[in-house]
Order: sequence, then C-alpha cells, then structure tokens
Amino acid sequence: MEELPSYTEAIEKAQGAIHRFPLIKVQGVPLMEHIAHNWSSIWAFRPDPSDILISTYPKAGTTWTQEIVDLLLNNGDAEVCKKAPIIARIPFLEIFSPPPIPSGLDLLKRMAPPRVIKTHLPLQLVPEGFWENKCKVIYVARNAKDNLVSYFHFDQMNLTQPEPGPWDQYIHKFMRGELAWGSWYDHVKGYWKEREKRNILYLFYEDMKENPHREVMRIMKYLDLSLPGDVIGRVVELTSFKAMKDNPMTNYSFIPKPVFDHSISPFMRKGEVGDWTNHFTPEQSQLFDEDYARQMEGTDIPFRTSI
Repeated sequence: MEELPSYTEAIEKAQGAIHRFPLIKVQGVPLMEHIAHNWSSIWAFRPDPSDILISTYPKAGTTWTQEIVDLLLNNGDAEVCKKAPIIARIPFLEIFSPPPIPSGLDLLKRMAPPRVIKTHLPLQLVPEGFWENKCKVIYVARNAKDNLVSYFHFDQMNLTQPEPGPWDQYIHKFMRGELAWGSWYDHVKGYWKEREKRNILYLFYEDMKENPHREVMRIMKYLDLSLPGDVIGRVVELTSFKAMKDNPMTNYSFIPKPVFDHSISPFMRKGEVGDWTNHFTPEQSQLFDEDYARQMEGTDIPFRTSI
C-alpha cells in the first residue's frame, strides 16, 4: 500500500510537470490528457470477481461512499482506515499523473483482491471485466444543481483540470457536458438504465444526507455483510461530514498545493443539499431547469434538490 509520505513526495518531485491538463475525448467523453493517453491499459484492466467498484460523477459523494465501504469491510475499525490516505486504500482506477506519481493501475497491481476501486467513468467506459466478472458496483448520484456547484469549486482548487472560468460560463459547460468525465446527464442515466440488469446498487447523495444510517445499512446488505448495530452506528459517526473533514486521511489535505490548492476552496467544502440556491440567480435557475427537462425527458430518476 502506498504510504502518505511517499505519495506526497512523488507529487512534489513531479510538480514541475503539473499544470492544468487539457481534456481529450475518448469515445466522445472528455477525459484528462494523461487518462486519454493511457486509455488502452485502463480499458484492458481485469478485475477480480471479488473486487468492488464505487462509481460516481465527480463531486457526487465519492469519498464519503469510499470511507463507508472501507469501514464496513473493516468492521468499523477507525484505526485501519487511518493508516493510509483514501487514495492509497481505494485506488482511482483511471487516474494517470506525471511520474513518479503512481497511477491507479500501479496501486492496484500492488494490492491483493478483494480490492475496492474508485472510478468516475460513465458506464460505457467501465472496463468490461467488471461486468463479465459480475463485480459489485455501487453508484452514487447527486442532484445536478448541487453537483454543478461542488464541481465548480473543485475545478477552481484542482490545478490539474482545465481552468473553470467564471460561474455563468461554467453552468453552460456543465449543461453541454464539456467538463472532465463528460455529461452529468449521460452519466446518471447510463447507470440508472442498467442498474437492475447489472446488479448496481444505485444510491442518492440526498438520501445519504437525509438518513445516513438507512443508507449505510443498504450498502452493508448489498456487500453481503452482517454487522451489529453498534458497528453501524460507529460507521455513521466516522463518516459524518465533520468527522471526514477533520480526518487527514479523507480530507485530501495530504495532496500538496501544486495539485490541490485548499486556500482557494477546501476539498470538503460544505457537503450540503441545497447549496445551489446560494449560487444560481433566478434567471440561471430557470435556464438550467428548462435544459434539464429537455435532457432528462423520458427518465424517472427521483432526484431531489432539497430535503
């Protein structure tokens, strides 16, 4: 497992090669340059049937879900989950960065199954081995407006993704699917359509905020685990927004400033439902809603913009 100091040192050694990388389309989906250039090795990845995949559109509750799953698999043992940063415990499948920063595939090669793996890939770009081996897949979706707001702040502080530009322009980039990992609309619809056929546990960020105990129980049952109530309670407590924001193994404070500039925005910013109301003007909200209705026509995904 890649330890915290060596990962940090690797980023510091590579910082001369770190900048805002352009996006290159892979099968029509814009991905970061390093991912696109290494696509053949990512697509060829063969998971073990025991591997678990956690998939989200960026900034939809990924880290939260990762920590819940890791704690459930480790019987709620906080010490196990504090031994290494989340990116070392649960590798990011498709991520590639300038050497000597380890890629997701590098980390996965060093780990014995069963492994928990993170991805932001839309369903059609997930390596086929996950479906052929019937791996368990947990998908988390967040309502479009809050997801957009969170992604905007993240793109400001993440100095490896394209410059987000001003808020009013970013809204249009989101609607057109021009951000890294592509269209939110295609992403959430793709997994929703296939959730039953492929045995995907489809979760909603808003449900997790509303009743974390209920949703942690759902994840536990999906993973075929049976843990006592006190362990579930501990998992809920350890994965509260405040606990994770204060935990250096989950708050991404271990990523040096050349990559994540927390002075611009913390990686864990608010973790709220409905923060979009603090960003959208009435005119922007109306424009977005009209476009949303068009892009989501014919789908029945029960998103909520408030709880």
